[in-house]
Amino acid sequence: MKIMTFLLTISFLAFMPDSSNAASAQEIDAKVNQALKEFYRHSPAGKELAGKAVGVLVFPDVIKAGIGIGGEYGEGALRVGGKTAAYYNVASASIGFQLGAQIKSEILLFMTHKALEHFRKSDGWEAGVDGSVALATVGAGGKIDSNTVQQPIIGFIFSNKGLMYNLSIEGSKITRIDR
Repeated sequence: MKIMTFLLTISFLAFMPDSSNAASAQEIDAKVNQALKEFYRHSPAGKELAGKAVGVLVFPDVIKAGIGIGGEYGEGALRVGGKTAAYYNVASASIGFQLGAQIKSEILLFMTHKALEHFRKSDGWEAGVDGSVALATVGAGGKIDSNTVQQPIIGFIFSNKGLMYNLSIEGSKITRIDR
């Protein structure tokens, strides 16, 4: 039991954000650019949707780790009109059978001005509570489900291997940060 507690503590300390190691605005922007490039390469339909979005929130490196109790954290940027409008972090915790770590990227497309403004005015926005996010799945021929396309907020989760399925961002808390 002591070993398990020690390992859990070490895991959380290794992945907890440290203000001295926090990414600069330039570092976040560079990672966001790279994540968008990867996303567009894996999903032409996603690229088309992003072109129609009024805001695009990108978390290029969301680290998730856990041993029984898990957590995830990442920093990213909100792009409006193709330019960075603000910086945010995403964090969540979970309890249950889990062991290991992974890095993924998350992109939220705000398809309406109302959804984007609600997000921007919030003081800590939680997916599934403050706004419903329709996670996109890409079907045959690279098409995105027509019901998903009509939602005000559309989410994509992917890694360097392509789009990921059966994942959720529900319960993830997104908070504005200064950079």
